[in-house]
Amino acid sequence: MPTNVTAEYLAAEEEYRNAKTIPEKIRALEKMYATVPKHKGTEKLRLQIKRKLAELRKELDKQRQMKKGGGGPSLAVRKEGAAQIVLAGLPNVGKSSLMKALTNVDADVADYAFTTVEPIPGMMHHKDVQIQLVEVPGLVEGAALGKGMGPQLLSVIRNADAIAIVVDLSRDPVKQMEILLKEFERAGIKVNKRKPRVEIKKTAMGGIVINGQENIKGDIQEVMKMLREERIHSAEITVKEPVTLEEIADALDESLVWRRAIIIANKGDAPGSKENYERLLKAYGDRFKIIPVSAKRKIQLDKLKDELYELAGIIRVFTKSPGEEPAYPPVPLKKGSTVMDLAERIHKDFAKNFRYARVWGKSVKFPGQRVGADHVLEDGDIVEIHAR
Repeated sequence: MPTNVTAEYLAAEEEYRNAKTIPEKIRALEKMYATVPKHKGTEKLRLQIKRKLAELRKELDKQRQMKKGGGGPSLAVRKEGAAQIVLAGLPNVGKSSLMKALTNVDADVADYAFTTVEPIPGMMHHKDVQIQLVEVPGLVEGAALGKGMGPQLLSVIRNADAIAIVVDLSRDPVKQMEILLKEFERAGIKVNKRKPRVEIKKTAMGGIVINGQENIKGDIQEVMKMLREERIHSAEITVKEPVTLEEIADALDESLVWRRAIIIANKGDAPGSKENYERLLKAYGDRFKIIPVSAKRKIQLDKLKDELYELAGIIRVFTKSPGEEPAYPPVPLKKGSTVMDLAERIHKDFAKNFRYARVWGKSVKFPGQRVGADHVLEDGDIVEIHAR
């Protein structure tokens, strides 16, 4: 152990030694990780704490599954529409009012906590596309460690395509974000962070081959140790960008999910909301796009719909047959989709017998340009597929 750790770290370490339950151990390790000095000499210590946290979270989830026969009643929401976005926040921040305003779903609205007791899905129609919004009941501090229905609610959030974090501007929004981000982190949800570009291809034999070792900022033996702990004994690892040992640990941890998110700052018409919005902007404006709204007075809801559409990460592509006008409605696809992705969405025969396509729109240099199956499409493109 490094000798230059703080008194706070030593207290957290003592708390960890005395912890008897997994949640107690997780809380102590989180304090250790937060208080350990960040420099070259503590690199391995930080990595050890992070790996131990990951192990304990997996063990906690395993215990919960066994104890409740699968983790208790399932709250899973089947995905529909072009994308699924969850509205997540603490109790009584106005999620139900937002759902009602954005989707016209019949949600109970009241000025007290826990009005919503299970996830409520609804469809938001915007720019010719249906996007599924799911209101998740209010999360509380300790949700990821088993408080209330926290694990099941966080499972719904993990499964979604993106997260709209709802905070209440009539009370401290920075504190609300601190609580929510801690619960997301505990649940293995990486919010507005990019997964490290470390490609792992498991092989039947040949041992461990690491390409791009010059990009690893740390001891290569620590990487080998991590791979052994993950029971990876034969694989080709390609490190495509400079990464720390902790980032490699994240890339290896299959329990992590990476989700885009925005902040919906609700109750923007409440007393003190302007000052709270400024505090929120100062604390999180660099990491999140923040949209101040009032669900009650329907202020900025059109702007919010635009932002939710952008958050969904989709494009609209119109199809047409030779000599005919483009068909309506458009086909929604994920950003970065190709002509072949479109062909597969339309019908398997189009994909199987694909020859070429003609495209009109932003992704081509001139109208009707002939392209191949791997051509990347953009929003608003018109595509004419030619098959055998």
